[in-house]
Amino acid sequence: MRLFVLNRTAFVNRIALAVLCAVTVWLAGCASSKPAVEPAAAKCVAGATDAGATDGAASAANAGVACAPEAPKPDSLRAKMAITLVDQNGKEQNLDAVLFSVPGKRYRMELTGPMGIGVASLLWQEEGWTMTFPTEKLYMKGAGYMVGLFGEPSIPTVNIHQVASLFKGTLLPEGYEEVEPPGDSTRVEGVTYAREKTGRSFTFAKEGPHVAWLSRMGGDGKPETIRYFDFREFEGVEMPERIVFERGGAKYLEIRVKKVARGKSFSPGTWRLTVPRSYKAVGE
Repeated sequence: MRLFVLNRTAFVNRIALAVLCAVTVWLAGCASSKPAVEPAAAKCVAGATDAGATDGAASAANAGVACAPEAPKPDSLRAKMAITLVDQNGKEQNLDAVLFSVPGKRYRMELTGPMGIGVASLLWQEEGWTMTFPTEKLYMKGAGYMVGLFGEPSIPTVNIHQVASLFKGTLLPEGYEEVEPPGDSTRVEGVTYAREKTGRSFTFAKEGPHVAWLSRMGGDGKPETIRYFDFREFEGVEMPERIVFERGGAKYLEIRVKKVARGKSFSPGTWRLTVPRSYKAVGE
């Protein structure tokens, strides 16, 4: 798929962050394919408008006046994270991220750079997802639980439902089964060999009671590994504070979880993401 040449480097960096942060965490199969049950959203008062800013902030403010707030949901959460992206030359880009999540139903991710400047926004709902990039004035839309750009090796696609599993402290694919290790010299002691429900193979290892890392072969033939560090409790759920992603043995993404708040309620504007008319679709 053709990308805009002038903006390609900046765009790839931002979209990779948006997708991978949706810590999104590319452990395919970690989350159940069955959506969580969510109470019906509060309905807006007739006449409410949705003419808003790029990141949905204006829409949220408008909706707060026109709509009654949603009741808190026991499975909803808001998480704040610090993100470091490492390019092929070892150059790092640091961003802050906020995730709003109703697992299995809705996800909103906001990425900001220095001085709080908006870098990217992601809204995923059952009917489809949208990503916007204010700096490049680009947007993407799609459907399904895989988010990203197919056919572009530098922009990985991820299973969006994995977000919920990570914040539940679930680090291994749901319903996986252990398999016999190879009988040749490729076998590594201390490593568990397993298979997901989809049939995809992976390996993992533990340090004490905690999963230390999980690895599987990527679509490009390079091993993709996620490592978990510094386990501690976030509002009663034990999970890693630091998560490192590697491809072919080289780190390309690091996430530091800063704060997790559970049972949160969000304004209806959180679940709207306006695409300005001046934006162009990726690949146009």
